[in-house]
Amino acid sequence: MSLVIVPTPVGNLEDITIRAIKVLRSADLIACEDTRKTSILLKRYSITTKMISYHAFNEKARTPVILAKIMDGARVALVSDAGTPGISDPGAIIIKEAISLGIQVEVLPGPTAFVPALVSSGIPAAKFIFGGFLPDKEGPRKKYLKELLSPGFVTLFYISPHKAYRHISDILDESGNVEASLSREISKFHHETIRGPLSEILEKIEAEGIRGELVLVVSEPEIHDDNSWLEEAETLFREEMTIKDIVNTIINKYNVRKNEVKNYLTSLERKDSI
Repeated sequence: MSLVIVPTPVGNLEDITIRAIKVLRSADLIACEDTRKTSILLKRYSITTKMISYHAFNEKARTPVILAKIMDGARVALVSDAGTPGISDPGAIIIKEAISLGIQVEVLPGPTAFVPALVSSGIPAAKFIFGGFLPDKEGPRKKYLKELLSPGFVTLFYISPHKAYRHISDILDESGNVEASLSREISKFHHETIRGPLSEILEKIEAEGIRGELVLVVSEPEIHDDNSWLEEAETLFREEMTIKDIVNTIINKYNVRKNEVKNYLTSLERKDSI
């Protein structure tokens, strides 16, 4: 009678552990995010264990059903489409309920996308924060970033490709033009890592687009006490350079956040309008 959390490969199917294969073969039932995707993995390793779907849209209804099977003596393995269940994937609800019922919860070590992305970034990370996926709405997203990004900590995000430019732009606004790393399709054939200041990563996305599953690693946000950029920003403003060009010039030259430059230029506009 147990619930076993089984990490599955984030890319290459050979990344699964021997122990995970044994658990999937011996389990009475496999609860999986998408039975079609999991069946590819099971077929690869000749695993015939019965599956049941367990995803974000049915987890509240399916949790008591699966727990009842476990209470009756079944051993259930929980998997997601890729990586470790419970990390930006379904799993947290059933794990909490299982623990409250005194059910043994066993978690196998194994693949998760943000660890190889962090290590391959080349960014020193004695301390880091995992931010997961950002909120879709702009207001909550900016509030979340303001609360999350902290001096002394590298921050990791999962990014959807069709939201990449918008979300990374907001991260740039809040953190400053710090060094970052964007890994896509980790452990897959088209794996690629883009490294450089956030502004350069954005330029590449704008020019070429981006596809695949993405992990963004962001250096600690900039802290600055030097206000020497103010004079240059005002000079460029008086020379009637566009706000966008001034912002890009300043953040690429000084340790200052994009929003801070924008706010300063807005204050200059207000003064001129009085």
